[in-house]
Amino acid sequence: MFNKLLKRMADPALDDAAQGYEERLYEVAKEGVPAHIAIIMDGNGRWAKKRSLPRVAGHHEGMKTVRKITKLANHLGVEVLTLYAFSTENWKRPKMEVDFLMRLPEEFLSTFLPELIEENVRVEMIGYHHNLPSHTISAIRKAKEATKHNTGLVLNFALNYGSRSEIVDAVKDIAAQVAAGKLDLEDITEERITSGLMTNNLPEPDLLIRTSGEVRLSNFMLWQLAYTELWFTETLWPDFGEESLLEAVENYQKRNRRFGGLKGEEAN
Repeated sequence: MFNKLLKRMADPALDDAAQGYEERLYEVAKEGVPAHIAIIMDGNGRWAKKRSLPRVAGHHEGMKTVRKITKLANHLGVEVLTLYAFSTENWKRPKMEVDFLMRLPEEFLSTFLPELIEENVRVEMIGYHHNLPSHTISAIRKAKEATKHNTGLVLNFALNYGSRSEIVDAVKDIAAQVAAGKLDLEDITEERITSGLMTNNLPEPDLLIRTSGEVRLSNFMLWQLAYTELWFTETLWPDFGEESLLEAVENYQKRNRRFGGLKGEEAN
């Protein structure tokens, strides 16, 4: 990853501004980036309203932001990028908007799948498959199959996802195992619950980003975010560019992650 960044910095075609940007990327990557970044992509509708456009125009513009942020995260060496694309509560929205949102994964993946393959990105999904249209499921499955051998960034879409339901399902599974005599009460640990979640094969997020000025988690990865660093911005998702992601990561790098201890501090 560092070799790629060094090669980009050495490109003689770069002007001073581009050279400065590449040097900044290198410095950020060198300091250590979050292994897993989770993003609540918020503000598409407000972005459209400010421009007297229909809400769906904001969602379409937000899709372009997904592409930019995915590429930059991959270049920085981020291992997992989880994007909250559609919650279990979003079905309450107008049918036209929901139908459009269900088409977006198909459009995004059909348009950018060759680029994702070239970038060595692997597509994954967490969330409930029931209720999702067949064309949405088909697009996700096709992208997962086409990228399953890629070893770079994991682009993880949270689609029809709700954290409380996820936790309830994990607890139900444990209760069933206890009732069947396959599990003792003493075996119920944090690790056991974690293994029953949809993210059991992923590291917990190091950094959560939420755009548009909203300061809440909205039923997103409630268990997994226990010790995640949170970063909120007023920027609407369609306007969240490379500069915004770099600012969030640089802010993260300045924090002292103690995980309940006193790392780097003297105990009184």
